[in-house]
Amino acid sequence: MNQNEVKLYEARANIIKALAHPSRLYIVDMLNKQPRAVGELTEMIGADTSTVSKHLSVLKNAGIVVDEKRGTAVIYTLKCPCILDFIGCIEEVIESNTKTQVEILSCCKTRAAR
Repeated sequence: MNQNEVKLYEARANIIKALAHPSRLYIVDMLNKQPRAVGELTEMIGADTSTVSKHLSVLKNAGIVVDEKRGTAVIYTLKCPCILDFIGCIEEVIESNTKTQVEILSCCKTRAAR
């Protein structure tokens, strides 16, 4: 790999790492529905405000969300909703893996019944 390719793959990996937490994936889903304040997300996730703020900071640093101060509240929105296409692809992989596991299990049960 040349230096430009290394930088590209590092940038991709950083975005994927930012998504690599269940709470952050949940935040992305919730922000897809509508912009939300930290307090709202904190209540929805069931974590303390500092934890949710750290998750939002990771997503913001990766360029996935943006924030806007409205009065005393900070409102977060998805910067690039196309990230949901990637998440949809992940769900297709999960579905495919599940089908494969069901096929394997079905084969095993058939052999055990003989």
